[in-house]
Amino acid sequence: MAFNSKPVRESNQMVFGIRAVIEAIRAGKEIESIYIQRGISGGLMSELKGLLNEYQLTAQQVPVEKLNRLTPKNHQGAVAFISPIVYQKIEDIIPAIFERGEVPLILVLDSITDVRNMGAIARTAECAGVHAIVVPAKGSAQINPDAIKTSAGALYKIPVCRHTNLLQTVRFIQESGLQLVCCTEKTNEYLYKPDYTAPTAIIMGSEEDGIRNEIIRISDHLAKIPMFGEIESLNVSVSTGIIIYEAVRQRNV
Repeated sequence: MAFNSKPVRESNQMVFGIRAVIEAIRAGKEIESIYIQRGISGGLMSELKGLLNEYQLTAQQVPVEKLNRLTPKNHQGAVAFISPIVYQKIEDIIPAIFERGEVPLILVLDSITDVRNMGAIARTAECAGVHAIVVPAKGSAQINPDAIKTSAGALYKIPVCRHTNLLQTVRFIQESGLQLVCCTEKTNEYLYKPDYTAPTAIIMGSEEDGIRNEIIRISDHLAKIPMFGEIESLNVSVSTGIIIYEAVRQRNV
């Protein structure tokens, strides 16, 4: 993975205090999550909220007790965590893959919120040679120490791209020459039918909600995993491994 010149940090770094959080955002730090005390106001807090809009960051409004549990120090109503990885841009990665003469294999995760599933998926993806993982900025699992540990360090090795508008990003991937293969039960076609030797983005959704309909509508292929038992679904990390390794099998026969 030639893209990944990421500085390695062992855990999420906490920043607390309104001014400290403001400066972390302005310094271009990779913000994993932000917590703001519910109902708090004032000039500095207004400045922070303005920055959140400017940088398209989402903060969780929480009671002061939540912040007090995060840190006993003077947080002033604002706590942020800096990500242990540096997110990359899929717009930079796809052209570089083509330039190296490789056939892109991208994994898009739509609203996978469990950190251990995220880690397990990243581990499988890295082992299989997936070029990058794409996640939405909102409604996705945090890349935190639990995710890093579950991934066996794979999240330090495989590029992770976090984008605000997932539909727009998926459209860009498609317009870049990659077929979109959605793994979903909303089809009669099995996962073996698509030709994964072509440039491909595999899209996985959450176990609860699946892939959002607007992405399914623009996809090139819908593919499902054969199920013969009484339980109707697999864990998403297992499902992801199955379809990724079908792509690997086709590319290496």
